[in-house]
Amino acid sequence: MSGRARARGRARGQEKTAPAQLPPPGVVTSPPIEQPPSEASELVGRGRQRGALPGTAQKTKPGVSELQLSAGFQDICIGERGGRRRDFNDTGVNTRQAIDHVKESKTGSSGTPIQLSTNHIRLLSRPQWVLYQYHIDYNPQMESRLLRSALLFQHEELIGKARAFDGAILFLPRRLDKVNEVFSQTRNGENVKITITLTNELPPTSPTCFQFYNIIFRRLLKMMNMKQIGRNYYNPNDPIDIKTHQLTVWPGFTTSILQYEANIMLCIDVSHKVLRNETVLDVMYNLHSRVGPHHFRDECSKDLIGQIVLTKYNNKTYRIDDFNWDFSAESKFKKSNGTEISYVEYYRTQYNKEITDLTQPSVIHNPKKTKNQASAFQGPIELIPEFCYLTGLTDKMRSDFSVMKDLAVHTRLAPEQREKQMGKFLNYIHKDENVQKELRDWGINFDTKLMPFNGRIAPPEKILQARGTVEYNPQYADWSRELRGPSLIHVKHLEKWLLLYTRRIYDAANTLTQNLFKVSQQMGIKLNKAVMVEVDDNTDSYVRALQQKVTPDIQMVVCILSNNRKDRYDAIKKFLCVDCPTPSQCVIAKTLNKPQTVVSVATKIALQMNCKMGGELWSVEIPLKDLMIVGIDCYHDTLSGRRSIGGFVASLNQGMTRWFSRCVMQDQKQEIVDGLTICMQAALKAWYANNKTLPGRIIIYRDGVGDGQLKTLVDYEVKQFLDCIKSAGKDYSPKLTVIVVKKRINARFFAHFGGKLNNPPPGTIVDVEVTRPEWYDFFIVSQSVRAGTVSPTHYNVVYDSGALKPDHMQRLTYKLCHLYFNWPGVIRVPAPCQYAHKLVFLVGQSIHREPHVALSDKLYYL
Repeated sequence: MSGRARARGRARGQEKTAPAQLPPPGVVTSPPIEQPPSEASELVGRGRQRGALPGTAQKTKPGVSELQLSAGFQDICIGERGGRRRDFNDTGVNTRQAIDHVKESKTGSSGTPIQLSTNHIRLLSRPQWVLYQYHIDYNPQMESRLLRSALLFQHEELIGKARAFDGAILFLPRRLDKVNEVFSQTRNGENVKITITLTNELPPTSPTCFQFYNIIFRRLLKMMNMKQIGRNYYNPNDPIDIKTHQLTVWPGFTTSILQYEANIMLCIDVSHKVLRNETVLDVMYNLHSRVGPHHFRDECSKDLIGQIVLTKYNNKTYRIDDFNWDFSAESKFKKSNGTEISYVEYYRTQYNKEITDLTQPSVIHNPKKTKNQASAFQGPIELIPEFCYLTGLTDKMRSDFSVMKDLAVHTRLAPEQREKQMGKFLNYIHKDENVQKELRDWGINFDTKLMPFNGRIAPPEKILQARGTVEYNPQYADWSRELRGPSLIHVKHLEKWLLLYTRRIYDAANTLTQNLFKVSQQMGIKLNKAVMVEVDDNTDSYVRALQQKVTPDIQMVVCILSNNRKDRYDAIKKFLCVDCPTPSQCVIAKTLNKPQTVVSVATKIALQMNCKMGGELWSVEIPLKDLMIVGIDCYHDTLSGRRSIGGFVASLNQGMTRWFSRCVMQDQKQEIVDGLTICMQAALKAWYANNKTLPGRIIIYRDGVGDGQLKTLVDYEVKQFLDCIKSAGKDYSPKLTVIVVKKRINARFFAHFGGKLNNPPPGTIVDVEVTRPEWYDFFIVSQSVRAGTVSPTHYNVVYDSGALKPDHMQRLTYKLCHLYFNWPGVIRVPAPCQYAHKLVFLVGQSIHREPHVALSDKLYYL
């Protein structure tokens, strides 16, 4: 969800804080709450420095290298920077320099050329543009950042109006003397000496400059009356109301400025914030009327904790962590100036909001402690449910076709619509006089059009089946029709299997067995009659039946469920994945009640069952021999304190149709996989058991890497792989490649056909212009979408001793997107990544334990 709750409500004297914070036990004074900054109060007197602000502990000496200063910039916070650190943390990680065969060129040449454009706009600047960095020192020291700014800005004739200042470091587009000493005066007449020292001259490609560009651009967005919610900016003055579903959509943009191959560019994409027109208090009223007073609090916690809410009076988002049921809106707390005020009066005077229900509890949000957080107490934030609007969609809404269809009209924009929205935004930038003045003062501007360039289209792959090679329509990248008949590479005959159902859905069970028998015969699968077991419609009855009926010779268990209750599904999967390892298939009865789709549903179920038992459906031609492909992904288990789960999936044969899997349970919020060595050793043993030799080449696709974790992955995970390979034998030294896969990117590509913008066809490869010069990276548009704009996938080769040509690496990656057996078409990521995702999702959502090793060579998690 866009807009994660950030650490707001800071207790820093006169700094703004969100209402309101609970003191720790034993503290009598109430917390400070959000107030508008008062310039008068800031300029009266000064506060002694209790603790040095970031960047003020030591003066930056002249002559300190740019590298040191740029690195130090990671630890400071310039006004508008906020929570956008993810834009920058992966900068400075240069992996390409260690990969010899792509130092000169990382671009491929094969494929059909295609004319493309992208949502990147070039940054223009004056010739020889330089950003000047100054260290600001105060004597005597000033505590308040706002006071520091006010005192410095009294000397506008010296520093100019174009400036960025965080209380310690000043950035200007002009050069001053090496050392400047000026004097300011507070409103009570106290003199303050300010020393402005030039510490660095930063070229446009400096990492610090990229941070600065983003700060300035967010300043422009604010000038355009856009509101920051989480990481992105939205326009609350142009809402889209979907009244039939009580939803409001705020249009907005996500932006970042980075160095690409030949240009510094702004990447801009359309974003939307979905708000529900109901408050937390509305939901509480509905719950109370539905469940009564006895279970009301439990239901509130179950339904609302973890939800993200928006407080429209300050346009900030918060995560609901708890409720304070003893809260009273008439109780008083102390403001930062020491005076007391009630919550009712505070909201009336501060935001012109009336609290109508004085008995409502408060919503508790626990802010995350940030790296540079002051040492003063940082307690929870209390919010009024009446003013907290829920964001995002409920599971019920997501499963409602009508809701999703009406929402998609406004949020899933086609290429031409998306380009039009971005064009309007660029026109506004160039026509708004205030925005242009700000850009002129800094000596920078933006191009007026999207970046055009040429990409390439890889030839469509041929699908290998038992009856020969099949070609499919490359426009839709789908070969579901070609799976009809005896086409599967390797089938698993189903001789003994269980079918669990309740009495009420006996007809659905009977319909399923009849259609499974028909489609299995067509596929060449021998399907014996199921052992049918009738159970009561409750979780315990299903589990008892499984305990009694599942024996070692049972190949498959099929459970037909009356609804999609999660606890029932979880209990079934946990028993069959951990306690009694048996492949299983759960089917919701209503999916079998539509006569027009029952055959296609039965076909998909038969294919899934065959996969889960070890069958092989189709393949593509893989020229490389002795090649093991590995996919890795992570998932955070919400029921186990967000414990991290690492999924590891590795191929076992030449055709990439058989897969080995393992899971690793990790500490809370840990993304980097620790148990890779164990997983890799187990995979090498499984490969050897199947091939009587070890793989000569290993290619690892690492998904689930968060922003800012690239350096840790390069330094930590790659070393684990290398150590594991060394431990496999003295003379064993396979070629190793590690590729980071990223789906959550803002880059979009548009194809030019007949004077119109369209989605690029599947197989479009981009390795120029919008890739990063310090990385061996490329984009692939692999899948086809019928609505909206297709999203490319970004691949970053961070380690490569295999020396495959860029063409071969790109083609292999595209081939692997054809091998996901749960969908007869091309998917967005390589199949092992998607298998690893399905594995960790099952473990994290349902079983919460490591699956039994007896299932490790089967795709039981599909």
